[in-house]
Amino acid sequence: MTMTAIRQFTTLDVSPAERARYWNEMAHLRYAGSVVDAAYGEDFTGQMWSWTIGPLAMLRPRTHACRVTRSPIARDEEHLILHLQCRGIGRYTQDGTTTRLEPGDMVVATTARPYRIDLTRHETLVVEFPRRPLEQRLGDVAPWLLARSPGTSPSLRIFHDFLLSLWQQGYREEHHEGWEDEVAAVFFDLLAMALRGTAFDRAKRQAPALAQKVTALVEAGLQDPQFSVVHIARQCGLSVRAVQKVFAAMGTTPSAYIQERRLVRAGEKLLAYPEATITQIAFDHGFNDSAYFTRLFRRRNGMTPREYRQRH
Repeated sequence: MTMTAIRQFTTLDVSPAERARYWNEMAHLRYAGSVVDAAYGEDFTGQMWSWTIGPLAMLRPRTHACRVTRSPIARDEEHLILHLQCRGIGRYTQDGTTTRLEPGDMVVATTARPYRIDLTRHETLVVEFPRRPLEQRLGDVAPWLLARSPGTSPSLRIFHDFLLSLWQQGYREEHHEGWEDEVAAVFFDLLAMALRGTAFDRAKRQAPALAQKVTALVEAGLQDPQFSVVHIARQCGLSVRAVQKVFAAMGTTPSAYIQERRLVRAGEKLLAYPEATITQIAFDHGFNDSAYFTRLFRRRNGMTPREYRQRH
């Protein structure tokens, strides 16, 4: 199996009047049959990173609000496509079923039938892959199609971290022989685990303790810089004040807890991924400004992220 280099596409170098046309050409090039309807017209902007690892066609789009429709793809072997929402809100529709994703959530669809995606300003991790290897691990995948996998699931968070780490490794020029096959095998193993894990979590936690639920929502939303107490309240069906009381009982506030968890997770990634840049780690944990991240990190740990990495 082969691996392609990461390619980047952006509308920044395209005249506003040509951006929608350019973006549709790029979307169709990467995923045949795709059409993008840009809600912002000439104000639409987008960036997209693309690469292939063996059977995995990976995409990382970041755009303004838009609608994406895709026609069925005729292949000898059916493919599936997963979308893992990093930022923004997505509504995924196929066969009359609509699934709403918030940051951290994931959904799997088939490319053999048409689907539609309605997105706010967003960033998404997308992977298209053959159906058979997943069914070899999971059995019939039909019950999983268009079923929301919540970002609160520990198994899905592991899979999410794996995808992010793949993108970080993608800029390396060389890997050992057989690396692509090994990565693909791990991908299918972890995806099957994530889907089984979310089903287990739903069955086990019919009525989870509220404190556990809100902290799990925080873990799922750390990558989204817009994530706040408002998102927690909406997903729990509570008022903002009620959520604030939950955190008050824990001796903190929603914003302080979110910031603390971002800094803790970022510190873990600094050591786990020495090749990742400080800026990338900051961005992957909800900080849009690496300088601001560095100030907060130093205030908490008494040293900069770079010093922290060197001393541990």
